[in-house]
Amino acid sequence: MSTADPTKFKIAKTVRVKGIALCITLLPGTQRLVFGSSDFNVYELDLAADKPQPVEFTGDGHQSYVTGIARTADQVVTGSYDGRLIWWDAQKREPVRSINAHDKWIRDVISSPDGKVIASVADDMQCKLWDAATGNLLHTLVGHLTMTPHHFPSMLYAVAFSRDGQLLATGDKVGHIAVWDVASGKKVSELEAPVLYTWDPKQRRHSIGGIRSLAFSADGKLIAAGGVGTIGNIDHLDGPSRVEIFDWASKQRVQEISDTKFKGLVEQIAFSSEGNWLVCAGGDNGGFASFYDSQTGKVLHQDKMPMHVHKFVLNDTQDTLYASGHEQIAMLEFKADPPPSSPLPADATTPSN
Repeated sequence: MSTADPTKFKIAKTVRVKGIALCITLLPGTQRLVFGSSDFNVYELDLAADKPQPVEFTGDGHQSYVTGIARTADQVVTGSYDGRLIWWDAQKREPVRSINAHDKWIRDVISSPDGKVIASVADDMQCKLWDAATGNLLHTLVGHLTMTPHHFPSMLYAVAFSRDGQLLATGDKVGHIAVWDVASGKKVSELEAPVLYTWDPKQRRHSIGGIRSLAFSADGKLIAAGGVGTIGNIDHLDGPSRVEIFDWASKQRVQEISDTKFKGLVEQIAFSSEGNWLVCAGGDNGGFASFYDSQTGKVLHQDKMPMHVHKFVLNDTQDTLYASGHEQIAMLEFKADPPPSSPLPADATTPSN
């Protein structure tokens, strides 16, 4: 359970890395991060080291951007624009299994909370569920249109498991969300967040935005969808960072957070264990991490990040956040206030020097 006060998070450390760190995970009980890069490689970075340096995974790896990463019991699984999923031995930093998983770019890879199921989403507009131990395909979830309303190929960016692992949500470029029962692979609800999609019919005949991140609340009743609000200039991410929160069972939108202080995409969202706050991160040319009250949408705390944040991971106690992005890994830590000093008794005397 988290006891961290979101107003007390501060940037504690940054490490320079090559290229863009597009995805990140944390090995349990350590400060060892594993991240995928725009240079096609997978790296480990131990922030507990005196001088942390990325260590490259070896063997037959990916042939394009590494865009998703998930952690299982003793392995990590990565996905790439090359359409492959690779299982890696986390200790030896070597591949153990490779699967041609999707026909188009893989956008994200996640694991269920118990580490037994891997979910991957790609621009073939399919979400696939895999047995983490064997690599066997469990379900192919098809619930998103392949084309936008303006007759361009759509994209399937986002995926999230509920905390109990029984539900899964997927979100696409035009703001459509599907909610799935993991055991059966059946769709149980659909939601719409059209403001997260901007279409320019005049200047560029081009679209931007989409649902870039999803998260379930701790009790599984709410789904938060993140992206960017309506954009005036389609060539830039010049729109407010935006989060919409839904009661997925009733299909009611219960909260809208549109933040003009930090503009750009909300690339990832996570709810606190207690469900009283959520954290979002992303950016435009720069980056941000924003904490909000999940009931009111009120800003609790915000940090300007040293880079556009593509992904982050919280540790199990939710008092440390590790963010990956353009040429940097950043760590935010919860810094508790020191306890107040006890007043001297009334009859106490101050010792002389």
